[in-house]
Order: sequence, then C-alpha cells, then structure tokens
Amino acid sequence: YDSGRDGYIDLMELKLMMEKLGAPQTHLGLKNMIKEVDEDFDGKLSFREFLRVFHKAAAGELEEDSGLLTLAKLSEIDVSIEGVKGAKNFFEAKVQALSSASKFEAEIKAEKDERKREEEERKHRRAAFRELKSAFTQ
Repeated sequence: YDSGRDGYIDLMELKLMMEKLGAPQTHLGLKNMIKEVDEDFDGKLSFREFLRVFHKAAAGELEEDSGLLTLAKLSEIDVSIEGVKGAKNFFEAKVQALSSASKFEAEIKAEKDERKREEEERKHRRAAFRELKSAFTQ
C-alpha cells in the first residue's frame, strides 16, 4: 500500500488501503487512526507504527469503533476458520505478490541496463568512425 515507496503510509495511502479492504473511512477518521499509533507525530505510519496497530489490537487497547481495530480484523487470518491451508494460501499469495513486484523491478533494471549498454556501444562506434574519418581527411 506504500505507493510512494518512501517507507511510510500517508493519509491517502491509508485511505486507499481501507477502501480496498472494504472499510472506507472519513478524512477525520483516517487522521485519528494515524494519530492513535503515530509515535513520532509526523502524520504518517512507519512500518513500526503499522505493526503497533496489530500489537494494540491483540492487547485489546483499541476502541471497538476504531478504524484501526477494523484494519486489524480485516488483515488477520483466523486459522480456526480458514484452516492451516487457508493461512498457507494467504501467505503464499503474499510471497508471490512480493516476488512479482521484485520481478517487475528486475525487468525495469534489465531494460535500463540494456539501454545503457546500447548507448555505450553507440559511443564506441562513433569514436571508431571518427578515427576512420580522420585517417581519410589527412
């Protein structure tokens, strides 16, 4: 959900996450969700602060009408309901999603490397051409 890839979940990213989980929140509700676990008061959630949501939920420290409690409930896997295979499938899907993102990043890097190699090759050919041209112009 960190679409900005800055290591934080900001207000708009949290809004999108809650909408995708089927529990949309108001702007004020989202701000209150962040404020409830925002240790450094920067207005966004770091990974550590995101994990605090689940720690507080497990400890029963979240209010029943809190958007954070909704987030924690929607994001957890109940093995007694899903069974071990259901949890296994959930985590395999997460791993696959992460690896496909990594594959995508690897493809982009490969394309950039290929372009760089082609540019270096062009420069080399131009230099070789200039050498030949200078031999004929003397």
